[in-house]
Amino acid sequence: MTETGAKSSGSFAELPIPAQAGIGLRHPHVLEIIEHTPDIAWLEVHSENYLAAGGARMRQLEAIRQDYPLSCHGVALSLGSVGGHDQTHLAQLRSLFDRFEPGLVSDHVSWTTTGGTYLNDLLPLPYTEEALDVICRNVDQAQEAFGRPMLVENPSSYVTFHASTIPEWVFMSEIARRTGCGILLDVNNIFVSSHNHGFDATAYIDAIPADAVGEIHIAGHARREMGAATILIDDHSSAPIDQVWDLLDHALAHLGATPVLMEWDGDIPELSVLTAVAETAQHHLDQAATGKLAHVA
Repeated sequence: MTETGAKSSGSFAELPIPAQAGIGLRHPHVLEIIEHTPDIAWLEVHSENYLAAGGARMRQLEAIRQDYPLSCHGVALSLGSVGGHDQTHLAQLRSLFDRFEPGLVSDHVSWTTTGGTYLNDLLPLPYTEEALDVICRNVDQAQEAFGRPMLVENPSSYVTFHASTIPEWVFMSEIARRTGCGILLDVNNIFVSSHNHGFDATAYIDAIPADAVGEIHIAGHARREMGAATILIDDHSSAPIDQVWDLLDHALAHLGATPVLMEWDGDIPELSVLTAVAETAQHHLDQAATGKLAHVA
């Protein structure tokens, strides 16, 4: 890594997200990070884990925020829901963002709720003009409620819809164009979906407008044998494989300097393992900056 987040001398807003490699903040590592302030460029939290008004978890995040730039990544905004937003949820998120001043806020191109029921999954959308209208309306309303722009993340997918008429990369680009939001480009999701559906992952990345991308995610995935087919599952339970690192290099060559976040949500290892993967990601960023991209195992 290069240089750790500097101590805040005033507003949290003085700590934007740098174009460096960060990691997701996970509960087993919170006290270690508070006590030892390890060399981490920035941290990302799941927004819905921090919607309380007070308590120990919020005090811990306050302490961490003094030392590190912070990104808030949501999993329950349900941008694809026809019924629109839960206004209470929007208000809770706005309160969180106003309190901690994250450098970036984001959520997923998916739906998670229907009829007031939260389904605890990031469910896929058909890529149609109707779905595009719905998600753009919801992104517009969320950005207005938050008083700031947001990023939307491309999904991993395991099924396609006969009704879909728009390629995913065009769908993502159109959301950004119509709403002014940014794109959180998940490279592992592109790799997983390209394997499952047979499209060209590098062509997907090349079709995304570089100036719309505000963050990159990388992660590990699992392989599942289903009859004669092998399905890749985005499970965030391991380090990225070589092909995902190669795809990250392709993305960085297209996008230029961009914050890169290593996600690891299952079978969470020691903090040193996560920071070592972030070091590898930082090496890829450094190589991209010098025009000397090279795969690092």
